[in-house]
Amino acid sequence: METTVLTRQHVAKLVKESGNDRFMDRMIVRLREAFTASDTGVTPARDGFLRGPGDTAILEWMPHHDPGRSITIKTVAYTPSNPTTYQLPTIIGSLTRYDDVTGRLLALCDGILPTAIRTGAASAIASELLARPDSKVLGLVGAGAQAVTQAHALSRVFPLERILVHDIEPAHARSFADRVDFLGLDVRVADLAELEAAADIICTVTSVGVGEGPVLSGENLRPHVHINAIGADLIGKFEVPRAVLKSAFVTPDHVEQALREGECQQLGADDLGPDLMTLCADPRAAARHREEMTVFDSTGFALEDHVALDVLLELAEEAGIGDRIQVEHLPDDALNPYSFQ
Repeated sequence: METTVLTRQHVAKLVKESGNDRFMDRMIVRLREAFTASDTGVTPARDGFLRGPGDTAILEWMPHHDPGRSITIKTVAYTPSNPTTYQLPTIIGSLTRYDDVTGRLLALCDGILPTAIRTGAASAIASELLARPDSKVLGLVGAGAQAVTQAHALSRVFPLERILVHDIEPAHARSFADRVDFLGLDVRVADLAELEAAADIICTVTSVGVGEGPVLSGENLRPHVHINAIGADLIGKFEVPRAVLKSAFVTPDHVEQALREGECQQLGADDLGPDLMTLCADPRAAARHREEMTVFDSTGFALEDHVALDVLLELAEEAGIGDRIQVEHLPDDALNPYSFQ
């Protein structure tokens, strides 16, 4: 009995051989299918503990249970000091899958790239429902790694012509055009007021600290703007002003999680619209809000990671990529731990 392991080299080869667009497109399709399925399994809110200097970082575990078939668990570390101090990504994680019947470890792979891609795909799905179909200007507040896949995903479902980028780190904003050169879009650094006034869709993707938000002023937003709020993932951390949330139609991805640590922690349950999966099941209800301000509170939940792992394993099988190794000690005699195969 073996475990499928996809190393960073395997994942890189998959993306290069299949192409960025094919990977993202499949993720969008598969996520949309999962969001509209009648039986999606059980996805509890994630849990974890604060860590790092001043409790500014966190490590969380995110489980999804597909009864009778499998369990997917992502462990993910959020460390805002990583890029500048250690030259590592802010978000580092790994994905594991277990057989639901025996508990065996079936698969193990990187969680960094799948997290970025599934987060972008979720924004694309929410934006398709709530933003104007002719949206041409994307505003990105925050120009880190997550901003790349936000721009990529949205470019796959909207006729984007221009991307405006704002970041408190000027070097991050300046380098963004090179990092998304494969999109072939006009990318410009903009101040916050210009970005708010011009963007049809805005994604907030920052590492703002607890108690330091919001990162939008909310003073110059277009009446029909759709906002994908990505960065709120800790209690007391948020990016969108409460006044904007109170005046907008707000849909969370996972209600319990969003009320605890997303933008929705600034609101009450009665202030929220239907969650994203409910809207996916009734897109006409979502479309009625396209001429008003809308917000998708994207905290990221484990069903998305479950689908992301599905996509990776499918692509790996199609390409014949991946290692099969024996990780677990499975003795000849199940009653004797010293019995070796």
